[in-house]
Amino acid sequence: MDLLLKNKTAFVSGSTAGIGYAIAKGFAKEGAIVYINGRDASKVDIAKRRIENEVPDARVYGVVADLATEEGYLQMTQQLPEVDILVNNLGIFEPVPFFESKDEDWLKLFSINVLTGVRTTRFYMPKMLEKNWGRVIFISSESAIQIPTEMIHYGMSKTAQLSIANGLAQLTKGTGVTVNSVLPGPTYSDGVERFIGELAQQRNSTTKEVEQQYFTETRPLSLLQRFISPEEVAATVLYVSSELAAATNGAAIRVDGGILKGIH
Repeated sequence: MDLLLKNKTAFVSGSTAGIGYAIAKGFAKEGAIVYINGRDASKVDIAKRRIENEVPDARVYGVVADLATEEGYLQMTQQLPEVDILVNNLGIFEPVPFFESKDEDWLKLFSINVLTGVRTTRFYMPKMLEKNWGRVIFISSESAIQIPTEMIHYGMSKTAQLSIANGLAQLTKGTGVTVNSVLPGPTYSDGVERFIGELAQQRNSTTKEVEQQYFTETRPLSLLQRFISPEEVAATVLYVSSELAAATNGAAIRVDGGILKGIH
């Protein structure tokens, strides 16, 4: 299926690995002009070369900038003054028991997971509205709705993204611009792969057995009963970014493996 993304300019924050990398690679396959982003110049270069090696004729560029800082934000916007598609993917998570959490823990998650997307959208979206076409996508999480008790501050930051995206969508009325959120469930990122590998070694087990145990004990509500691949999340993001998804706006789209229950 042609998603009509050829020659569109797409920026994906935090895209040197995991979901962000899969999204950037997907855009490259669709013929878009892709800008990947990270704080580490060597990691950005490696990700760029990987896409170039795997996707013939890929047009991919790197933007080295820490978007959690004002300096990084200015570096990015100076290098890339305009985009057609903005994917706010940059985010972190860290388990911290609520009663042991400090203000700094909450501010850190809010700054990285929420404010980075606020800054980039505040910069790029007005130009999209002027052109009467654009896509803004926040990579949220199923944790935005089903708040994890071991990291409530993370769930808060992901819920905030849903509110921001929905509010911004109201500003697009009558235009060709859309703003949506995508909610992945447990995804087999590089970090998860390392974590599962370490557990398998500790338990003298296989990674497959550890994965099965995780979903049996920790995520029993999952219908998929396995980790989602970054490419599966990317496929939804690519569609929502396309011309074909013009009627999808202000939505929170699940790619959660069936973990979330009920109709929202």
